Amino acid sequence: MAKKLKNENDPGLAQFTIERADDAILWHDCNARIQHVNPAACELLGYSREELVGLTIQDINPSSTPKTWAKFWKELRKKQVMVFEDDHRTRDGKIVPLETKVNFIEFEGREYAVSFSRDISERRKIEEEKSQAYREICRLREQLELENEYLQEEVSELRTFGDFVGQSPALQNILRQIEMVAPTDAGVLITGESGTGKELIAHEMHKRSHRSTHRMIRVNCASIPRELYESEFFGHVKGAFTGAVKDRAGRFELAHEGTLFLDEVGEIPLTLQSKLLRVLQEGTFERVGDEKTRKTDVRIIAATNRDLKREVDEGRFREDLFYRLNVFPIEVPPLRKRKEDIPLLAAHFLKLTAIKLNHPKPKLSQANMNQLQAYHWPGNVRELQNVIERAIITSQSDRLRFNLPGSQAPRKTPLSTHKEKRDEEEPKVLTFEEIRQLDQDNILAALRQTGGRVFGAGGAAELLDTPPTTLASRIKRMGLKR
Repeated sequence: MAKKLKNENDPGLAQFTIERADDAILWHDCNARIQHVNPAACELLGYSREELVGLTIQDINPSSTPKTWAKFWKELRKKQVMVFEDDHRTRDGKIVPLETKVNFIEFEGREYAVSFSRDISERRKIEEEKSQAYREICRLREQLELENEYLQEEVSELRTFGDFVGQSPALQNILRQIEMVAPTDAGVLITGESGTGKELIAHEMHKRSHRSTHRMIRVNCASIPRELYESEFFGHVKGAFTGAVKDRAGRFELAHEGTLFLDEVGEIPLTLQSKLLRVLQEGTFERVGDEKTRKTDVRIIAATNRDLKREVDEGRFREDLFYRLNVFPIEVPPLRKRKEDIPLLAAHFLKLTAIKLNHPKPKLSQANMNQLQAYHWPGNVRELQNVIERAIITSQSDRLRFNLPGSQAPRKTPLSTHKEKRDEEEPKVLTFEEIRQLDQDNILAALRQTGGRVFGAGGAAELLDTPPTTLASRIKRMGLKR
């Protein structure tokens, strides 16, 4: 039977309200000793009323000490009311987060405090989930920013080449090798001079592999400062070193389930090669400054313009790492060894560059092609593209002129004294008649090669890189017959 209360001033009303309140209510003195509690406090903390009364706040609050209590009580006397979040420990040791409101009370010349607390475990859980979601969004955003940075770098590099162009046996052999190894996870080591297209081969292998739906991440090992190698490969956590202002994923983490292309792998310092070998063998690594071991699943494609076998013999490259990378070697021949590809490459780059520069497409003459094929191309395909781009920019008409280093050797005049012998003969001086005869013989050779045709594609004028009308006039003036 419910207790009937006569009026609102009845002391029993306050007691009734306290006993029935959903909040956990604790009445304690200035020494932190608990004097009274309600059933909600007993249920929350797992104690009986008799067990709770007589305990101190330090017994149920893991963060409270005599020193912090003295500071708290001083602040409560000043403010009279305080609201805060804190944790309490239950009888079985469980930590419960609470939101608490404490009121300061003076009664019969003594000081007390009454606290009203409620369990906020569910709210904390929701807040933590939101916080975790936010952290995950931040992590993904950072990762996307890094991927974008890496991919922009790759796109910039790839613009230098384009698709495979050529029909030489050497190029066809490379394409057959790509077709064989691409579907596997075997390590590939691409060797060859700078500018031969090693990165293009790596991208083609990734595109044809079962990892093509994931990323291919490139590391230019030659451009990384020695002290940042480990961070670039494995990442770092905030504060790991000066300048590490936030967590950062490394290339191995970004390439997870995809392909990692180690360009110029021969530049990796010997001191780091053991750590690289470990992640290749075990698939595990730690970020710089972090103890957490992470896993990665990547396919490794490496490239170098060095002779890595010689580097191994001379102690500058680990032998076990070399054999780990060199499971399937692909050697890319220099452009001078596949000159039959030069006409197709030149036409390809001419078209791309004219579009890129918004420039009318000039004409590649036979004389242009002869000049390109006679050059030795130390910079390979990359140099060929640069030469064509420069020629388009400097061309004043629809005719191209290539300024190739060494294509016109400067006249050498060795110095000598009366005590020294000349190292070289002086060039022979020709008479005007000899020059005229040489010019005539050259025109006749061009006419023989073109079947007597002067005008049109493949004609003698194109071969001699001169306007057809000019050549026709000279033929007539010299009295030559086609």
